Order: sequence, then structure tokens, then C-alpha cells
Amino acid sequence: MSTDRSAGRDRDAEGRARNARPRDGLGRPLPYGAPGVDRQPEGVVRTPAETVAEAQALLDAGRPFHAHEVFEDAWKSGPREQRELWRGLAQAAVGLTHAARGNATGGARLLRRGADALLAWPGAAPAGLDVPAVAAWARSLADRVEREGRPVDAAACAPRLG
Repeated sequence: MSTDRSAGRDRDAEGRARNARPRDGLGRPLPYGAPGVDRQPEGVVRTPAETVAEAQALLDAGRPFHAHEVFEDAWKSGPREQRELWRGLAQAAVGLTHAARGNATGGARLLRRGADALLAWPGAAPAGLDVPAVAAWARSLADRVEREGRPVDAAACAPRLG
């Protein structure tokens, strides 16, 4: 990724605007030149099992923003009939991100939106995903975040996906 900001915006190799600022473990931008956490590569096509395994490892490491990016890749590149499932998982991961950042309102809203999408899933999920358990986790965490109104520990609150 280019860090040339002479035109006012960072650009990727294809010339598209892309923020090149480093990020912390919760995906928050840091000042240019600060040490950050490696970003997830965009547009990676994974099998459902690879998606679940990689996202679970990131969630367990307290990096839900990065897990969201893995789910987003599956949402955008996976079979059309699975898109809403991956989108719901991405929303839940972003909800956890906001909850860990201290945004109780946004975190709870996204956790519930993700849970609703998961509960609408019609059948057996790929790669051993336990959709009802993840939806229940998201609703429970949303309630807790609203009730307590303080940041959560992303790793300690990470769901079990399967």
C-alpha cells in the first residue's frame, strides 16, 4: 500500500483510496509511523472451514475487528445463499469490536443485528458453525454491554463459533 499522501489520500497499488495508517488490535487508526497490528489482507477467498478457523483464532486473540474482515471476505466472495450468514457473523464481530472500544450503544446495536441475521439462517450452517449459540452469545453480550456501559475484554468475551 502506498503511503504517498501528497494528493491528500493514501492509495493502494491500483490507485484506489485506502487508509494506510497503522491500526491497533481493535482496528482503531494510529498515527502514521506508529507500530500497529498487521491488517488482514482483503479479498482472500477461503473455504468455510478456513474462514471459521481463522476468525476463531482472531476472536480468541482479542481481535474482533480483524475477524470481521475475514467474515466480510466470505460474505463478499462466498456463495450467494450463504452471504447473509457471513454478514451476520461480520456484524456480530463488529459489535464486539465496538463493545471493546467502549461504544455500548453501537456495540449492542450491531450485536443484535448480527444475532437477528443469524437467527434468520434457515438450515445447517457450513463448517460446524453453531449458529444458535453464536446468536445467543451476541444477544447476551448486547444486554450486558447496555447494562454495564463499559468496555469489555474482547478476548474474554469472544464467542465459540462451533
